[in-house]
Order: sequence, then C-alpha cells, then structure tokens
Amino acid sequence: MLLQICSPLLILHGAADQVTDPHVSQFLYEKANTKDKTLKLYEGAYHSILEGEPDDRISTAIKDIISWLDSHC
Repeated sequence: MLLQICSPLLILHGAADQVTDPHVSQFLYEKANTKDKTLKLYEGAYHSILEGEPDDRISTAIKDIISWLDSHC
C-alpha cells in the first residue's frame, strides 16, 4: 500500500513517545510515495516535541522545521 502523498513531507516524532508509537511515523515515511520526504526522530523526546521538553530539544526541533521550510521555499 502506497500513500498518495505528492507534496514534500516532513515528519517529526519523539522516539520515547508513549502516546503514539514512533513506528507509525516510520511506516508513514516508508509508505508515502513522494520522493521529497524527511523523517526526524528525536531521541528521548515524548509526544509533544515542541512543549514540555528540555529547551535544547525544543530549540533543535524548531531549527529543524525552519531549516526544512527554508530548503523548500
């Protein structure tokens, strides 16, 4: 089964997430048929990677998002 995603795709997920299994994001990444796709797993991060995490981890995620957006503009 391929997912009909044609747009660029950025997937961010906390590797220690106990709400949604990180393997779901890995599956989405593998099955998405777009060639322009990026998966970022953050070691030690939980479900909400932009709040409730250490400042450095949040900062890294924000920088990754901005970098990805900059490369797609």
